[in-house]
Amino acid sequence: MSASSSSALPRWSPRTVGLAAAVVTVLIWTFFIVYARATADPARGGLLTPFDIFYARLWGAGLVLLPWGWWLVRQARRSNPQAGSLFGLSPLSLRHTLIAGVSGGLLYGMFAYSGFVFAPAAHASVLMPGSLPLWTSLLAIGVLGERISGSRAIGLVCIVAGDLLVGGASLLHAFDGSGVWRGDVLFMLASFTWSVYSVTVRRLALEAVRATIAITVLGFLVYVPIYTVLVLVQWVPGHVFTAPWGSVLPQMLFQGLGSVVVSGITFNVMIRHFGPVRSTMITALVPGLSAVSAGIFLGEPLQWNLIAGLALVTLGILFGVRKAAIAPVSGAAHAVSTGARG
Repeated sequence: MSASSSSALPRWSPRTVGLAAAVVTVLIWTFFIVYARATADPARGGLLTPFDIFYARLWGAGLVLLPWGWWLVRQARRSNPQAGSLFGLSPLSLRHTLIAGVSGGLLYGMFAYSGFVFAPAAHASVLMPGSLPLWTSLLAIGVLGERISGSRAIGLVCIVAGDLLVGGASLLHAFDGSGVWRGDVLFMLASFTWSVYSVTVRRLALEAVRATIAITVLGFLVYVPIYTVLVLVQWVPGHVFTAPWGSVLPQMLFQGLGSVVVSGITFNVMIRHFGPVRSTMITALVPGLSAVSAGIFLGEPLQWNLIAGLALVTLGILFGVRKAAIAPVSGAAHAVSTGARG
């Protein structure tokens, strides 16, 4: 191909790439909740437990990302024999793999899917993506040295109010003696650990593909062998080995390939362009969209609070994504911010 024809090819601007990554991430996260709600509910014919789904998720992602990580490490070790970690499967150092993988992979998955044992998915749609902006804002202040401007604070208030409108009615029964509060706590922990991962990606300026591979490698090497043994010796009521492939394979494809591989990469790209706070404010669209999608695809009722909540979240995002909303307060913070944007 000639230089002239190569230069004639359309080139996406960094802003376009960031916006495309945001759209893909929000869509996948939205349908992740709807799909999990549909398939994990025994009343809808679901055969797999939440822990089975997490197991299938890791296999689906691992079949793609572990060979990918092995290839990246082999390439890197041609110039640096010490590159990579975890048997040459993670392209990040052991320290960075543990920091990112424990929060963004292992703990997030364990907390999120464990929460479905005690609380309905409606709680998850509010407490996981809905509380991300709050956790990430607090962590960004403490870790990255960032400060929240007035417009960003207004955006956060609108997002919190919108999320409460979407899920407040169901959360009122969290302490009615049914044990639902345990799931709510687990969902909040999942949200917090994902916020830790978001800020870690920004602070360490981790590349999107390598970070996604690293968290999958750690989760796969820790969770898959332990859960396999527990199911085989019947210490946990897993059905992943007895359920038909028609139930397991879609989970591997959507939960693994889609939710981990595709959205994992696009989420990291979004963080590098928008920063962790604005990124998690964008994902605050997920609670309202997942509730509306559940009404369309699962027949759940669409009430006034869903529409009002989505409107408030959208308004909060309009305040939150303004360019001047966050300013670093120190030279070190500025170096971290600009370095992460790459």
